[in-house]
Amino acid sequence: MIDLKKNIFPFLLLFIQPIFMASNLVVARGGVEYVPPISLAFWRWTLVFLILFPFTYPALKKNYKVIKKEYKKLLFLGAMGCGVCGAFPFLAGQTTTVTNMGIIYTSSPIFIILISSIFFNEKIDFIKIIGLIACLVGVFAIIIKGNFLLLINLNFTIGDLWMLAAAIGWALYSIYLFYWKTKLEIFQRFTLIALFGALSLLPFYIGEEILFQRTVFSMKFFIWVIFAAISPGIIAFTLYTIAQKKLGASLTGFTLYVFTIYGAIYGYFLFDEKLENYHLMGTILVFIGVYLAKKKNVNKI
Repeated sequence: MIDLKKNIFPFLLLFIQPIFMASNLVVARGGVEYVPPISLAFWRWTLVFLILFPFTYPALKKNYKVIKKEYKKLLFLGAMGCGVCGAFPFLAGQTTTVTNMGIIYTSSPIFIILISSIFFNEKIDFIKIIGLIACLVGVFAIIIKGNFLLLINLNFTIGDLWMLAAAIGWALYSIYLFYWKTKLEIFQRFTLIALFGALSLLPFYIGEEILFQRTVFSMKFFIWVIFAAISPGIIAFTLYTIAQKKLGASLTGFTLYVFTIYGAIYGYFLFDEKLENYHLMGTILVFIGVYLAKKKNVNKI
């Protein structure tokens, strides 16, 4: 059992960390007005790498042989965690709301359960299956905005689908981050993931510059890129790491669900987004689904 008296600060982090994590949704909605989405993702992770590299360089230099052995895995993690999960929310922010993005993103743990079962033979009991169904129904309730005619006509908001793909990308990132063991320290690994994430985005960034929209390197560009790199990037990652070290991975994973609430708050106050009945219905189903899927893990803490 966890002694709450000795772990007040880590438990507070379960509510503090999502403030910074959910600020990524603010970038997705606000930043894309001034910076093209792929450009925003590319420069954000490039800046994260440039900030961390001077501090991790001595250790990375010593671990050259380890990096050479693990670079393919690091490339995959960078492509999923920084490429898919970095760019897709910014693409989603052009056509959907902060509230939708936050709620849909909470489906990621369910995809983690599914993928782990299929590829790593983790058992799924009946309760988890019920949780899985409830969560997926909740997500689709948000995507179709509570209107089943949209489902029949396949008239989804493209931003909702981008966000669903991002949730799947985060599931893949989380699973392989856990199963692929490494000899690198956390921040060494994170520095390289940011580097490979930026490299995975580079060809798409160049394509966006040539074929779609050129980046204007204005003051607003620098403000949004710096904010994206520091708040939902370095700060959120650091606080998550501290909480995970103190509380364990299962309990710390619940920051994702608090993240949903902050996402809705950001949308309401910063972007005048309305909270509709289908948001409430979808959120309740998602939380019920996640609770059932995670129930046994929570009871073990």
